[in-house]
Amino acid sequence: MARETLKQYHLPPQTGLAFTLRKGEIIRIIDTDGEQVADLVCFAQHDSGEYFSSGRTVDYNNRLFLTEGHILYSNRSRPMMRITADHIATHTCLYAPCSQEMFEISYGVNEPHPNCLDNLNINLAAYGLNAGHIAAPFNIFLNVSISEKGELSILPPRTKAGDFIELRAEMDLIVGLTACSAGACNNFNCTSIDVEIFPE
Repeated sequence: MARETLKQYHLPPQTGLAFTLRKGEIIRIIDTDGEQVADLVCFAQHDSGEYFSSGRTVDYNNRLFLTEGHILYSNRSRPMMRITADHIATHTCLYAPCSQEMFEISYGVNEPHPNCLDNLNINLAAYGLNAGHIAAPFNIFLNVSISEKGELSILPPRTKAGDFIELRAEMDLIVGLTACSAGACNNFNCTSIDVEIFPE
């Protein structure tokens, strides 16, 4: 039996979105066309001083790559979201959201370029928030290889069209989400992300 869909969103390439989730609601993040990364940040809805912590998430799960059953923790060590379904199992939180400065430093792009940090901040501003103090978001669908020397290589995402991850809100949340703007993360073809929200 199909689940009731509470809300649906479509993120065109290189854009972002912010929305609320109630405790127990489930968010499905879908790679519409395949090989597209999404960055996610979240804040406690009733206390913006509590927000997603990449460091605590890695620490308490004791792993770099997150999948079904793992928990996204806040800077106050409380569960914020739990992964309840996953097609890919390469998600991590190693990389900061791409930014104008990143495009300049890493790619030599000096003209304005769409980027995840701006897209997060523009959309979170409606809630009086910004993501500038979050060291790294949850890098959904990102495919990273780590060598024996600790060197990182970004590879094409493993997702095909329609692959998804689902997360359950463990508290009332404000969520920021992007369809990543960095070509290197998305096999040099930035595409869209779809979002569906279900009751528990």
